[in-house]
Amino acid sequence: MNPEKDFAPLTPNIVRALNDKLYEKRKVAALEIEKLVREFVAQNNTVQIKHVIQTLSQEFALSQHPHSRKGGLIGLAACSIALGKDSGLYLKELIEPVLTCFNDADSRLRYYACEALYNIVKVARGAVLPHFNVLFDGLSKLAADPDPNVKSGSELLDRLLKDIVTESNKFDLVGFIPLLRERIYSNNQYARQFIISWILVLESVPDINLLDYLPEILDGLFQILGDNGKEIRKMCEVVLGEFLKEIKKNPSSVKFAEMANILVIHCQTTDDLIQLTAMCWMREFIQLAGRVMLPYSSGILTAVLPCLAYDDRKKSIKEVANVCNQSLMKLVTPEDDEPDEPKSAVQRQTEPNPEDSLAKQEGTSSGGPDSSCDSSFSSSISVFPSACTDRAPVTLHLDGIVQVLNCHLSDMAIGMMTRIAVLKWLYHLYIKTPRKMFRHTDSLFPILLQTLSDESDEVVLKDLEVLAEIASSPAGQTDDPGQPDGPDLQINHSELQVPTSSKTSLLNTPSTKGLECSPSTPTMNSYFYKFMINLLQRFSSERRLLEVRGPFIIRQLCLLLNAENIFHSMADILLREEDLKFASTMVHTLNTILLTSTELFQLRNQLKDLKTLESQNLFCCLYRSWCHNPVTTVSLCFLTQNYRHAYDLIQKFGDLEVTVDFLTEVDKLVQLIECPIFTYLRLQLLDVKNNPYLIKALYGLLMLLPQSSAFQLLSHRLQCVPNPELLQTESPHVLQTLIQSSTPPQRQSEGSPQVPEMRLAQHRLRRATAAL
Repeated sequence: MNPEKDFAPLTPNIVRALNDKLYEKRKVAALEIEKLVREFVAQNNTVQIKHVIQTLSQEFALSQHPHSRKGGLIGLAACSIALGKDSGLYLKELIEPVLTCFNDADSRLRYYACEALYNIVKVARGAVLPHFNVLFDGLSKLAADPDPNVKSGSELLDRLLKDIVTESNKFDLVGFIPLLRERIYSNNQYARQFIISWILVLESVPDINLLDYLPEILDGLFQILGDNGKEIRKMCEVVLGEFLKEIKKNPSSVKFAEMANILVIHCQTTDDLIQLTAMCWMREFIQLAGRVMLPYSSGILTAVLPCLAYDDRKKSIKEVANVCNQSLMKLVTPEDDEPDEPKSAVQRQTEPNPEDSLAKQEGTSSGGPDSSCDSSFSSSISVFPSACTDRAPVTLHLDGIVQVLNCHLSDMAIGMMTRIAVLKWLYHLYIKTPRKMFRHTDSLFPILLQTLSDESDEVVLKDLEVLAEIASSPAGQTDDPGQPDGPDLQINHSELQVPTSSKTSLLNTPSTKGLECSPSTPTMNSYFYKFMINLLQRFSSERRLLEVRGPFIIRQLCLLLNAENIFHSMADILLREEDLKFASTMVHTLNTILLTSTELFQLRNQLKDLKTLESQNLFCCLYRSWCHNPVTTVSLCFLTQNYRHAYDLIQKFGDLEVTVDFLTEVDKLVQLIECPIFTYLRLQLLDVKNNPYLIKALYGLLMLLPQSSAFQLLSHRLQCVPNPELLQTESPHVLQTLIQSSTPPQRQSEGSPQVPEMRLAQHRLRRATAAL
């Protein structure tokens, strides 16, 4: 510093003392400056006051010499003390040089700068609020200072500034938020602690409504919640807890829509505390905001669904995620579906739609059909209906939701509970919004069929419920109910085909309808026949699925849909199956289910009595396909009490090659005859006179069997038949009257109407020979 330079009105002694390396001498100089400035204040000499402050700032505080800088800092503090309440007029000139010294490499100088600013702020009090942002910015840096003395000094200044903000009603929150939003992403532990402490202070001030600006800082708060420091995490938990309490008290003023995507992101983090906290917030948002959250359903499901498969180590997260999932599902109602009779294009163009802009925003946030599974979700929506309204004008668009559900169902690594939840969602959407959902059925259908191979019975059962709803919903009916029309349902000539021209010619009865829909259950839609085709196709290509799950799947479908329809359609499809080995295996499986499942009690009674034209038509349809397997054909004749026809079939077995598999099936049939299903058949053995062909048929089976346990079982049964000499009794032949008559024939001596002999005889021989 040039000693000859004029620093008036500062005297040479003051200048010399300010440059001294001893603190005591600089303090004496500060007292002289304070006295000098007081005189200028008394004289109202603002020019000299400004000159003193400028000199201290430019020549000392910003000097290259460290002792001069220290002198300048203590001199500026002395000026502020002397100015008193008038210091507010000169705050910019007083504060700026001090803040510059916050960046000094010398820790002692940073400490003196902190001390000087403390004195300036203490004098000015509320007058410093217009300069709050620069003060906060400087303090946030000192909070992370490595020197403990500097950090201690900054804490004193920080507490002073908090007191001033708390007692003032002139705090500029709008101007402060951008700085807070920037600083909140600091990775420094002390800076984060500083930020959290200030948010707590601002939240406690009644006149400051920080909740309005929560979307600006919520993401940063969740970032801080993942800090390694236990104390900081605890402080952040407290802050978030206070905000959540405020949200519950004033939901109508909360900007739920602007924070939804922030929660979606943090619900997917690997940090347990962040994930649990974000999930708890999501739960409250869904329950408080209601349908306002619907546009974010795809993102919410992306975050929530994987959590449902968590084990007990993350039980809390799993439970909260389950509540979120259930609450979100309840928001979807039948009102979200398309109307039964949509308006014409002209009406839609002429009528204004107040939801157009909202729908566009929703489409952006929930993802379109071309988005990837891990879609990014926009958080730019700022205009949304009030959260307190029960029926906010929100339109549900399913593209993003269905895409997320499809992605999770396609992921074989996903947990069982998540897969079940996905299937429950699909079922719920098909129930509540069937017309919208059927737009997506062609894309969902293949993965739903694939899910039938899942290891979990519960998953398969839920999957069957969805497929059954698709197959039976009136919304799925199309103009051409028999043909697959979706790209995923196209099949080539080597695969299972839908019969077309032969649909109405199989049964020569005027009341027969298309085979895709039984006359007794007209609720089946066009997807029912597609389902049956694809299910058989899957059984054909995946034989283990047929062996392990086939009976379970078919039995459940018989409960969920109509058993008669299922057997009728499968029999019709198998009639045209080119893989005869598969056809024989499938017919054997269906026959076993028909004869043993409690779910098919009513259908067995229909076939046993053949009292209605529909049951007779069903028998004829089953018979044609059952001829793929000779033994199952005989069992069907036993079930329907066509004993003479069964006897005629057994007589033909002598012309076939008797294999081990064939004898095994005969063995199983004998076992079935001893089961409760055929109690009526065994009782008919008492009436030898009217049932000679039943006894002959059983003796025919006995003659086919080698000396085995089944042979002994059937032989012992036949030994119980009374008056064996009456086996020569002939009974009238009524086979020819079953289908030709338009009304069911009365039961004859054999106790059953029978199939048209000439037509079915040719069919059975051809099929039986091919099967063996």
